[in-house]
Amino acid sequence: MSQKTNKIEDAKLVTSETPAKGVLLLKLNRPDKLNALSKELLSQLLEALKTAEKTKSVGCVILTGEGRAFAAGADISDMLERGVASYADAERLKTWERIQNFKKPIIAAVNGFALGGGLELCLLCDIIIAAERAKFGTPEIKIGSFPGDGATQRLPRLVGKSFAMQMILTGMMVTAETAERKGLVSEVVADKQLLGRALEIASDIATKSVAITPYAKRAVNAAFEFPLREGLAFEHSLTVEAFSTQDRMEGLRAFVEKRDPKFTGK
Repeated sequence: MSQKTNKIEDAKLVTSETPAKGVLLLKLNRPDKLNALSKELLSQLLEALKTAEKTKSVGCVILTGEGRAFAAGADISDMLERGVASYADAERLKTWERIQNFKKPIIAAVNGFALGGGLELCLLCDIIIAAERAKFGTPEIKIGSFPGDGATQRLPRLVGKSFAMQMILTGMMVTAETAERKGLVSEVVADKQLLGRALEIASDIATKSVAITPYAKRAVNAAFEFPLREGLAFEHSLTVEAFSTQDRMEGLRAFVEKRDPKFTGK
């Protein structure tokens, strides 16, 4: 992939570029609609992630938005037109599930509004970095709805039941500073430093073994899915499985030989 921005074929709603070795930057590109998550946008995002998953040289993905928003939620006009079918659309739900199951590390670089489905998309990412101007919220209650793509389950696990209830039941907007204090994001940086900082973290991750980082991601995510005893057993099984990779043994040899490991992604 070239160093210049590459449009995904026949797609203008998601753009991609490779800003550094091993890092793929994806931008939601519907700024006139604040990157509202239409079915087509999600489909194009999934295609980009599928390509990244199959590309061995990609070690980490950064996801951000074009313009003033990361993503300002679902496509309300589509909901009004199609009703429940806009949500329960089997293809849309399957796309969302596949994005959720993306194996490689992904960083959300939140450049502006992350509301409703936009926040839920953030919650599918592994690390969330926010610009100072970023705003987070679940405003669905204001239009007679509530989050339906994971926020009612994932948000309390990050910020606690009380604050999650406050966000969901009032539709309040949360600043980046508050989001960091509550544990929703890992870092807040100056607006102009957002992509630079995300790239710094992504590049660090990309230097690690692309065969091993998915194991680590699965193990950490298990902490949000399993009781402790089951989670520990799952961690153990993944550790045993990882010993079968060449990179696991290369890392051990490199440590003993006091040199940097030469990972091959196998």
